[in-house]
Amino acid sequence: MTLPHTPDDDRQTGPSDDTAPTSTDPQTGRDPDDGEKVRSPEEIARRKRIGRILLVLAIIGLIYGAYSFISYQLVGRYIQETDDAYIRADSVTIGSKLSGYIRSISVRDNQMVERGALLAEIDPTDYSNRVADANAQIAVARANRDASQASIGEARTGISQAEAALASARRELAYLNSQVALYRPLIATGAEPKQTYDQYVANRDKAAEDVAGKQAAVEQSRSQLASAEAQLEQSNAQVQSAEVKKQSSQNDLGYSRIAAPIAGKVASSALRVGQFVQPGQRLLSIVPTQDIYVEANFKETQIGLMRAGQPVIMRVDALSGVEFHGKVESVTPGTGATFSLIPPQNATGNFTKIVQRVPVRIHIDAGPEARQVLVPGLSVRVEIDTRSAKPMREKIKQEQEGGAAR
Repeated sequence: MTLPHTPDDDRQTGPSDDTAPTSTDPQTGRDPDDGEKVRSPEEIARRKRIGRILLVLAIIGLIYGAYSFISYQLVGRYIQETDDAYIRADSVTIGSKLSGYIRSISVRDNQMVERGALLAEIDPTDYSNRVADANAQIAVARANRDASQASIGEARTGISQAEAALASARRELAYLNSQVALYRPLIATGAEPKQTYDQYVANRDKAAEDVAGKQAAVEQSRSQLASAEAQLEQSNAQVQSAEVKKQSSQNDLGYSRIAAPIAGKVASSALRVGQFVQPGQRLLSIVPTQDIYVEANFKETQIGLMRAGQPVIMRVDALSGVEFHGKVESVTPGTGATFSLIPPQNATGNFTKIVQRVPVRIHIDAGPEARQVLVPGLSVRVEIDTRSAKPMREKIKQEQEGGAAR
């Protein structure tokens, strides 16, 4: 007897679960029935590519890091930079040496002037009159000098005449003395009358008085000569004084024309025609744009290897993307605080250490076109290559160790 066929019979006759073949991923070896997503060959290849890229990037980063480290050790740590730097120029403030009214102005703001160019002129009338007055004083002094020279001549002539008269009187006195001596013994013997002897004695006494008078006249003439010579010296001094006053007046007349002491650009002019100015009053400034330089304020921890002549790279904020080259000219012998109007007094009160800055003067190489833009006050970023002074640190150490050993 044949039984009817049912679906349960098919399940019983099919292969058992224990003997059924398994489906595994040939790439991962994982059974898809384990609950994990099966990766496609494309996804596996993509993951491998990403892995290779990450490995290459890691190698590149390692190489870059090594290069950066070596570059810093060899170069970077010797490059000192700061943005506390500005363009400077030793501008000159022009003032008046005289007082007076401005007669004319020959320049205007921002105008380029050469050395010696006329800037302005003060009314020269008063100073021209002073020159004329000095000339008159010189003429008077010279006339006095000529008069003194004439007096000296007269005095010398008087001395000569007085000395001649004195000599004649002395000869007369000598003759009369000899006659008195001759007649004295004759009178005693009665060979000559006493009246003749008395006459010679009287003449002798008169001659003696005449000699004394002539001697006084000579002394008076000599005194007059000395006085005339003193007057001549005084006249010479008066001439020199008058000439000095004339030179001073001529100088003042020249100062009425205010000229540029240096070449540069006129800035901040306060000149006005008809304005009354006083000595020392500021009138304008001249900026020597052809002699600009950079003043960089480096921290005290940065200047240990800075020396004159080291190369510098500069970037000016006003000219983005442009590099300027130059060299260190000098390092200021003191911090900025040392030369301030009121230096800090750290010996009093509480102390807070502040890193000091030292100004460094830098020469900048700039052409004519750049100098039209580079004006004092512009901000600059500065980089100084101090590699040339690498041996100096060791040298300083050796010096100190040697000094300590002694």
